Amino acid sequence: MSDSQVPSSSGQGAGGRRRSWAELLAGRVKRQKYNPERAQKLKESAVRLLRSRQDLSALLLEVEGLQCKKLCLSNLIDCGSSEAHANHSSSFIGSALQDQASRLGVPVGILSATMVASGVGQICAAPVDPSHPVLLTVEQRKKLSSLLEVAQYLLAHNMFSRLSFCQELWKIQNSLLLEAVWRLHVQSIVSLQELLESHPDMHGVGAWLFRNLCCLCEQIEASCQHADVTRAILSDFVQMFVLRGFQKNLDLRRTVEPEKMPQVAVDVLQRMLIFALDALAAGVQEESSTHKTLRCWFDVFSGHTLGSIISTDSPKRFFSHTLTQILTHSPVLKASDAVQMQREWSFARTHPLLTALYRRLFVMMSPEELVGHLQEVLETQEVNWQRVLSFVSALVVCFPEAQQLLKDWVARLMAQAFESCQLDSMVTAFLVVRQAALEGPFAFQSYADWFKASFGSARGYHGCSKKALVFLFKFLSDLVPFESPRYLQVHILHPPLVPSRYRSLLIDYISLAKTRLADLKVSIENMGLYEDLSSAGDITEPHSQALQDVEKAIMVFEHTGKIPVTVMEASIFRRPYYMSHFLPALLTPRVLPKVPDSRVAFIESLKRADKIPPSLYSTYCQACTTAEAKLEDAALGVRADPSCAEEPLGQLTAALEELRASMTNPSQHDVISAQVAVISERLRAALGHSEDDSVEIAKVQLSIDAPRLEPREHTAVDLLLTSFCQNLMAASIVAPPERQGPWATLLVRTMCGRVLPAVLTRLCQLLRHQGPSLSAPHILGLGALAVHLGESRSVLPEVDVGPPAATVGLPVPEFFENLLTCRTRDSLLFCLKFCTAAVSYSLCKFPSQSLGILCSCLSSGLIKKFQFLVLRLFPEARQPLYREDAASLSWRPLYLPSADWERAALSLWTHRTFQELLKEEDVQLTYRDWLYLELEIRPEADALSDTERQDFHQWAIHEHFLPKPSASGGCDGDLEAACTILVNALMDFHQSSRSYGHSENSNWVFGGHTGNEDIISRLQANNKSTKTTCDAITISKLWDTQNLKIQKIDQARFRRLRRADHEVRTSTPT
Repeated sequence: MSDSQVPSSSGQGAGGRRRSWAELLAGRVKRQKYNPERAQKLKESAVRLLRSRQDLSALLLEVEGLQCKKLCLSNLIDCGSSEAHANHSSSFIGSALQDQASRLGVPVGILSATMVASGVGQICAAPVDPSHPVLLTVEQRKKLSSLLEVAQYLLAHNMFSRLSFCQELWKIQNSLLLEAVWRLHVQSIVSLQELLESHPDMHGVGAWLFRNLCCLCEQIEASCQHADVTRAILSDFVQMFVLRGFQKNLDLRRTVEPEKMPQVAVDVLQRMLIFALDALAAGVQEESSTHKTLRCWFDVFSGHTLGSIISTDSPKRFFSHTLTQILTHSPVLKASDAVQMQREWSFARTHPLLTALYRRLFVMMSPEELVGHLQEVLETQEVNWQRVLSFVSALVVCFPEAQQLLKDWVARLMAQAFESCQLDSMVTAFLVVRQAALEGPFAFQSYADWFKASFGSARGYHGCSKKALVFLFKFLSDLVPFESPRYLQVHILHPPLVPSRYRSLLIDYISLAKTRLADLKVSIENMGLYEDLSSAGDITEPHSQALQDVEKAIMVFEHTGKIPVTVMEASIFRRPYYMSHFLPALLTPRVLPKVPDSRVAFIESLKRADKIPPSLYSTYCQACTTAEAKLEDAALGVRADPSCAEEPLGQLTAALEELRASMTNPSQHDVISAQVAVISERLRAALGHSEDDSVEIAKVQLSIDAPRLEPREHTAVDLLLTSFCQNLMAASIVAPPERQGPWATLLVRTMCGRVLPAVLTRLCQLLRHQGPSLSAPHILGLGALAVHLGESRSVLPEVDVGPPAATVGLPVPEFFENLLTCRTRDSLLFCLKFCTAAVSYSLCKFPSQSLGILCSCLSSGLIKKFQFLVLRLFPEARQPLYREDAASLSWRPLYLPSADWERAALSLWTHRTFQELLKEEDVQLTYRDWLYLELEIRPEADALSDTERQDFHQWAIHEHFLPKPSASGGCDGDLEAACTILVNALMDFHQSSRSYGHSENSNWVFGGHTGNEDIISRLQANNKSTKTTCDAITISKLWDTQNLKIQKIDQARFRRLRRADHEVRTSTPT
């Protein structure tokens, strides 16, 4: 019975014959009424089923066997066969596909899409170059190009289904090459967006793209012959991801699932960034495959990769999203960990790849936006403190204006913290300030200065109430177990100002901090005089710190001529360290030099001030004598290894060379600020300074007539100045000064700290004593350096150059003016060159600045000297200058090897902006100024002959200054006034000459200086009228009066000298 039921259930007839699929359907057709609409819907449903569910290739093989292969697809893609190319044209293939589709009963678009996808799969499945796993070989490119030509024909004639093609491609995903996908996009077969949207698994396509992009980045860095192709592939993919993933208003046309493409784009970019951050956290090795991949991927954040979409808002949103991910990825560290470890996260110690990424992100966002974004992230999300603090370091190094922005933000955090006792705001403020201070004073104020400014006065944040005081000391006490000894020392030596009734809070904290220091085996008593309290570095051993203190104290003594206040205070208030460490380090026995040096002078000054015990001094002198005797008797000596001293200088030289290479490479301009930070660090090491020297120089003192430098300072400063001059020449070849970027300002900023006295001393040696021997590149570089130092005049100390300004400090621009003398032919020509270089550079560097700013960079005296020299040396400059004669200023003639100084000076003289500058009252050359400059010149060494000098004097007095209005520095045509000014100038010049210490019998005395008589004779020339005769008599009277005054002054000075000599001779010796 069971056997009889089988046929009906299995589709067999009564005789046991199995009925066909058509016979079964025939019975149902007879029982149903035909409906055309229903038939159309059924057809559409069948096609949709085939598209989405059915394996079309298997179906075709089931229906037709191998007939679909009759089109000879392998011959079609074999573009190497000329016969195949000739016999199988695109039109023939299209016709064949239509016939085949008609016989199969399927749309031609589906059939053609299947065949093209199969062809792409065959091409990609061919053996590839193992060194380039995502790229096609040359042969594969040719075959794919031939295949895509056919696909373009089919598309143009509506015989190609993009959707079916995409679905078929993803079935061979594992063998699909990234370049093949990209070429489908480039040749408009199917766009990357459409192809990715058709993938059924969003996570799967993201993983596939991530793997291929990593391989692509690695191949780009491996100098392959297809670098242009690989970069184009990467650029197109990144542009699409950024544009679709971070577009404000998404374009939803042609999308099956509208939200899929943005999600895929963000997913891929997120995978790449997380891979990079994880690799950096794990410590990626230099030049490893991962390192190459990261370096290439971080380059996508540059403008040339983003290309055409850089003008849209998408890149900025992408950069902002990336910054958020960097700051919040893997937030495993707590604030207490950051307090302990943040010194390891400074800019110089952060991985170069991460700092490079930061600099890329800085390009698209302003400092205000960056600080605001950092503030928003810290307020709303858990953060990775290592990334946050390394970002702060990069911010203050790369943006000078970030210092003030961070100060303002920290001030707001502190106000919020004390207003409502917000611990998070307090922690953030302290961490940010300490991190910024690690980058040195050129980037941010020291932590000690900030702490004193915040809590060292009654106006501090803690002074509002007892609640605020308790909150502060509770916070500081909680930090003690995690604090670096440096910060504890700052808090102890510069404690918060506390009212007397709350003194117990401070005492309890200081006791706790000292206990912690004792546990760490760090003694406050043994702390150095100039110890760096702001850096979080390791505590230096007392002996080593004492040696550093001695060097710095001698340096301060050399520049000020006085015992440093720090040393005097230590001898009283910190006597254990002073007696046990400082004096033994200072009084180390040595062979004394024949000419006493700064160390000898410093020791003698301390002895005279009773700061060295007599017994200790006597022991020191005996040990020095013994050392000298041993040196004479020694047959062999131990020679010090020079490599230890040369190593810091070698590192400084390498850093300076890297800066020059970065300047001349346009693609490396964003690393200049980082490179300058490295130079600053290596300069400190070369000079033996700590990371943050706490010595503040109120005034730089040097001897303008005999400037001296220690050999180490001399070498380091020469490296710095030579590099600056070479950098200027290299940069001027590429661009004029106004388009050279901030390298000069940043480099000069490194000279504005502890190295400034050495720099100014070396400039004094070069400009005042070796000026005429300097080459053109040196003159140009030093002229530009003078401009940039003048630009920073507000933050630089004054310079004391000795007599005649022993009690008056000079601003740095006026210091440069005092270095330039105009006495001989050589000094006149050098002064002209330097003034031309400096003024020309300032006008070219700041073309859009106001005249007041230009005057602030250079002293008025330097501009006056330039006017004096041009008028004196070039007769054509004495002619009236008409508007149409105004010339344009060019930097080019100056930086060329054979600088034409005369042409450059005259070009500057006739420049429109310079002529406008001369209308400023402060820089106008007056009659009195002209006299002082002319009197300095020694006629026997003058650049002008006697006749030329006579013509110049005649023109200057009678044609220029005498008729010139007094408001412009002239005499209003009054000859008597001119004579009065002249005689007073002679008197002043005589007195200043004697104050310089010149001999009474030297040429500086009136009678010996023939230049004075020359000028007098110019005023008395051509006295033919009665009026001029009277004027000549007036001149003689004035002259006699002034000579009588001089004689009286000389007699009084002689009597004082005789009296002093008599007192010395008659005094009894002690």
